[in-house]
Amino acid sequence: MRLLSRILSPRLEATAHCDLPCGVYDPAQARIEAESVKAIQEKYQANEDVEFRTRAIFIAEQRSELVKHHLWVLWTDYFKPPHFEKYPQLHELINKATKAAGAAGTKGSMDPAKGQELLDYIAEIDKIFWETKQG
Repeated sequence: MRLLSRILSPRLEATAHCDLPCGVYDPAQARIEAESVKAIQEKYQANEDVEFRTRAIFIAEQRSELVKHHLWVLWTDYFKPPHFEKYPQLHELINKATKAAGAAGTKGSMDPAKGQELLDYIAEIDKIFWETKQG
């Protein structure tokens, strides 16, 4: 059994910062979707047509869900323990941002102020993200 485990055990251990080359991660994906949500919210406010408003709500909900997805990918796949140690506010910041894209935020409100709040959180995450890319 020892011989088999010695043969099958890795000879070289490699570590990587993330599970794919780091170039695949970027908060810009979340920001673009959030910008879309805010623009939809503004168009919704300027239009009284029931069908238009119904469609706008549907699209804003979809885009808000995509924002959450992109933020979760950064949180679970890109950011690592050293980042959370250096930026202790990062967990809470991502939590607030995903909630701002959720039912209490842009997914449940057509108020452009909610869209701006989400964009502000994403801007903070983006700043931290690019600081981690420098190091």
